[in-house]
Amino acid sequence: MDLKGICVLSVILVVALIATTEGKTPPTKCQCKIAPKERKNCGHPGISAADCRKAGCCFNASVPGVPWCFTAKPKKVKKVCPADPRIRVNCGYPGITAKECTSRKCCFRAHPAGVPWCFYHRTVEEAC
Repeated sequence: MDLKGICVLSVILVVALIATTEGKTPPTKCQCKIAPKERKNCGHPGISAADCRKAGCCFNASVPGVPWCFTAKPKKVKKVCPADPRIRVNCGYPGITAKECTSRKCCFRAHPAGVPWCFYHRTVEEAC
């Protein structure tokens, strides 16, 4: 392979590496609470804590003999009916009944006036 081909392949490799790590958010402390023996490797030997977190993985070098850069647990989320009426997003229509609303898998609260009474759930992250 000539020099031009090697350069093109190098550029493609760098772009691919950037694309795979771009936009990943660092995991939360809850997601990183994993028993050392249950850790699944998420990085190469010698990876820095910063690079590990940039890849969306957890880093903990306190336990020898197990991966220090490891895969995070998935976030635990739950659906809740928002308590603040100002953030309700309409899920129904004027005059909808509670039964019709709940059959749409939505929340229903017939108060206060001037806000949707049938409204969508919000997805929130559960605590540790």
